[in-house]
Amino acid sequence: MFKDSVRLFKIVHTLLKARLDKELKDFSKSKIISFLLFTSPWRLYSSNEQIGERLRIALQDLGPIFIKFGQLLSTRPDVVPTEIAKSLKTLQDNLPHFSENEAIGIIERELGANISSIFDNFDATPLAAASIAQVYSAKLKDEDEEVVIKVVRPGIKNIIKKDISLMKRIASFSEKRFEDAKRLQVSQLVTEYEAVILSELDMRLEASNIKQTKRNFEGNDLLYVPEVYLDYCSENLLVMQRVEGIPVDRIETLNDLGVDLQLVAERGVEIFLKQVFIDNFFHADMHPGNIFIDAKDPSDPAYVAVDYAIVGSLSEEEQYQIGRMLVAVIGRDFKEVANILIESKWVNPETRLNDLENTIRAACEPIFDQPMEKINFGEMLLFIFDSARRFDLRMQPSLMLLQKTLVNIEGLGKQLYPALDFWSIANPFLKNWISERYNPKKLTEWAKRNSLNWFEKARKFPEIADTAIEQVSRLEEYQNANEERHNQLMGKMYQQGRFNGALLIIFIILVLFLIIT
Repeated sequence: MFKDSVRLFKIVHTLLKARLDKELKDFSKSKIISFLLFTSPWRLYSSNEQIGERLRIALQDLGPIFIKFGQLLSTRPDVVPTEIAKSLKTLQDNLPHFSENEAIGIIERELGANISSIFDNFDATPLAAASIAQVYSAKLKDEDEEVVIKVVRPGIKNIIKKDISLMKRIASFSEKRFEDAKRLQVSQLVTEYEAVILSELDMRLEASNIKQTKRNFEGNDLLYVPEVYLDYCSENLLVMQRVEGIPVDRIETLNDLGVDLQLVAERGVEIFLKQVFIDNFFHADMHPGNIFIDAKDPSDPAYVAVDYAIVGSLSEEEQYQIGRMLVAVIGRDFKEVANILIESKWVNPETRLNDLENTIRAACEPIFDQPMEKINFGEMLLFIFDSARRFDLRMQPSLMLLQKTLVNIEGLGKQLYPALDFWSIANPFLKNWISERYNPKKLTEWAKRNSLNWFEKARKFPEIADTAIEQVSRLEEYQNANEERHNQLMGKMYQQGRFNGALLIIFIILVLFLIIT
């Protein structure tokens, strides 16, 4: 308990040291809290940097769990403004590696065997050391295959759970005292983050993600997915094929090899569209460190992707709406974009269509003044989401993962081939996808697949209807026979309700007073 209190104090101190109090001062409900947060001790710290940079430094100082939380925030334009998101995108979670003995101990414990009986040429120097796991190279004896071994950091789960618990307490505290924290549902955001980071801890989930992606690209040469060896995988251990390739951001090397960079860039967009709209299962962490290019045949390059800890998928409704939105943006149909945001309840459903349309148009029109090849579609979506924040924009985490993936893919494509025209590839694909998926023939096939369920519901309908009618009739008889008694009872309930409501209000005021003082 004492350690938790010390850690909590350090977190609060670090946030105040970054002078985040300047951003919260206007929203404080408590005079006592205002006094503690905004008086002289904290004013000793400099606050010349922009809020995004101050927040980035604070999260960096707090360690890997908060760094990853900052990385998540950088993908949430419904929560943080674009300028802050840009600062948070630069957060890095490189950590010192843990010892060789600890790594070997974990591997042998998970496999229940001596490391030399399963692997040859185990290299005790890690290839990479990130916040969640460390990666080693070896040769798998049974398969005669070069592999990488991903080992979860010892004790990391307990550290994560403790830090998440503290984050939840801070979030709950903030929501009680700051209107912006309540509006942005900070507690829900922390809960979403908890689900993401705990899933990253289970190597069995990543192994399953690799298998699923490999099935999706079977017979497709656009993307090579490494083999994963499930017999050697566990919650804390992942063993997969070691793949060769040129890091996607080594453009000079790719140029020297004569790789067709335009083709590489366009194939990246094709992979994104296939994963999102055909497979509905997309790699959601496609930054340059996870993407390689197989350039054995420079005229026919292929992508190679690693690190499948974070994947995304959309509901059928989300797929359809995001497809419509992409087509609408490409066609500059801002009214349709606004209509989709309202219809999907991604903004407040009571939002006036014209107000939202005008806001989106004002954000997007200047971008459209540029040549098409200079427009970044992912950033366009960021502008739309950012402009819609004042209409209480709230989107599902899956959609935020999608937006982040699109920004990464398009950014990589523009690096490889600056004249990449995302629009010319996406527009015909999406129009064809929408017309193909929702044409009458497809809908008829869907109805046939679900016909048994419909027939069962139809069979039960007369019985349900009879029961409902009978209940309504009995209710009418009861009300007619006891109208006076019913009115008296309702009057008493109304008076009692008013009394209970008053008690509730008094109770809430007392609780708030105790909290504040």
